[in-house]
This record gives sequence, structure tokens and C-alpha cells, in this order.
Amino acid sequence: MNTSNLLRACEILGDKTPMLTDCGLLCGAACCQPDEDGQGGVYLFPGERELLAKCDWGWVQSADFAPMLRCDGPCDRARRPLGCRIFPLTPVRGKNGKWTVRMDVRARAMCPLTASGIGGLDPAFVRAARDALRIIAEDPEGESFLEKWHALEEEYRKPLW
Repeated sequence: MNTSNLLRACEILGDKTPMLTDCGLLCGAACCQPDEDGQGGVYLFPGERELLAKCDWGWVQSADFAPMLRCDGPCDRARRPLGCRIFPLTPVRGKNGKWTVRMDVRARAMCPLTASGIGGLDPAFVRAARDALRIIAEDPEGESFLEKWHALEEEYRKPLW
């Protein structure tokens, strides 16, 4: 993927977060911690593996459809992956065919913000996440990644029976 698209997407999000205050204070930064089984992490967008290869706060391992960063604790926020920057949102195609965002169903287990829905998030954060994903989609590899991420998240939305 064109690294400049990835960097532009990260720049759009900048320091924007789901709330105007530190949402990690509500949940003890649950999204930054592995669960009791040592699981958890964030899928890396194309090109991020190379950018994070030498981070000292986590490690990269293979996962379902993309490499995943597993964290050991607090990160260098300026270098955090795009998946962390958009959490608790996930990519989805809008009715107009363009990429937009919605609450990630997988976030329900750890993020208290999901109870309020997307309307409970800072609108500037939601717009920035949407715009960042549209930049990612400009690159064919980025578009393919978004399709795979979306398909995986859709699996979690299916009823159990």
C-alpha cells in the first residue's frame, strides 16, 4: 500500500479520540490490555507492520487476514496503529458505496462507549475516522483490507443460532 495514504489517514485522526476527555479513564484502558487469556491486539493496516517493526511496547504476529500488534502496555500514542485510532469504530460501506464507520460489535465486550452508540462519540472523531478510511480505500490494497476487515466483523454480527 502507498505509505503516504496510511500516514495521511493517521494525520487526519491526529489526537482525536472518541470523547473530548480520556475515555481510557472509564474502563482502565481496556482496549490497550490483553484479556485474561493473553489475547487481544489490533489488526495492522497494510504498511503498518514495517512502521511498527521496532516498537518497544508490543510485537507483531500473524493473525487471520492481517498481521496483528499485541501490546505490552502503554504505547507511543503518536505511533499507535490506525486500528487503535479508530476504535471503537469499524469500517462499513454506506448506501452510497463509500466507506463510512459504525460501532464495532467486538468492542462491546470492553468499551463502555458502545452502550451510547455512535451518537455518543465526539462527532469530529467520527468524521475523522470516516475520512481516514476513505483515504485508505483510495489504494487497491487498502480497499481490499477494508473489505476483509468488514467481512470479519460481519461474522461477529451473525446470530449464534
